[in-house]
Amino acid sequence: MTDADVDGSHIDTLLMTLFYRYMPELIQNGHLFIATPPLYRCSIGKNEEYCYTEVDRMRFMEKYNNGSEQGIHTQRYKGLGEMNPTQLKETTMDPNSRLLKQVTIEDAAGADYVFSMLMGEDVAPRREFIEQNATFANIDA
Repeated sequence: MTDADVDGSHIDTLLMTLFYRYMPELIQNGHLFIATPPLYRCSIGKNEEYCYTEVDRMRFMEKYNNGSEQGIHTQRYKGLGEMNPTQLKETTMDPNSRLLKQVTIEDAAGADYVFSMLMGEDVAPRREFIEQNATFANIDA
């Protein structure tokens, strides 16, 4: 479980690298999951929803306010520490309402290449990958 923003995604990647390199059996046996906390809590009047992405937030505005932000209260969680215990339990810890992503390895050779390229010491392949894929990045700014 990490923060919902891009920093949290980076930490997810570091943790998955650790598990992939030193405890691959956890992944192979289906025991590694990423708990997904919401990025926002949006409300207007009596309507309140947790929104896990910017797209979810836009859908909330469309659903309750014809796409307008006016009058909608949006709380952006910058980290898990900004959520009170009840919010954290109901969004990320409660088995009945949490959103989990199971980590799997469909192509072990491909996964090994990507982990080595992105997390290894050789800078040139990582730089080339970033330059080729930067337009696809989900920037949280």
